[in-house]
Amino acid sequence: MAMRWAAFLDRAKERGEYESTEEAERAARTVLALLGAHLLGEARAELAARLPEELALVLLNPLRAYEPLSPERFVRATAAWIEGATEQTAAWDVGAVLSAAADAAGEELTRRILFQLPAGYDLLFGHPERL
Repeated sequence: MAMRWAAFLDRAKERGEYESTEEAERAARTVLALLGAHLLGEARAELAARLPEELALVLLNPLRAYEPLSPERFVRATAAWIEGATEQTAAWDVGAVLSAAADAAGEELTRRILFQLPAGYDLLFGHPERL
């Protein structure tokens, strides 16, 4: 079942400590557009089905990626797409949005998503791999 729009943005807003829902929405749209460029097939479709429709469309119509980005480059790309962002604020944005996406996805789907991404994304999703 898809997470509701307000619930997703509330989680991102709380985790990102944003002053407004608009800030949380801006971060969510940017981060999910970048993430969508890195996910393939069923995992992307399943995550989209669990997100609010507005954000599912962003995930399914991603920005173009020519190669997988390391977590560090993902954060830098996010900073480049958010006006006034620095790498530090972008890392905060990425963590807030991807942890809310992990909540929507659930543990099993989050594991499959992380399997598609370069090493280190587990920290961005707030799900550090257990050794």
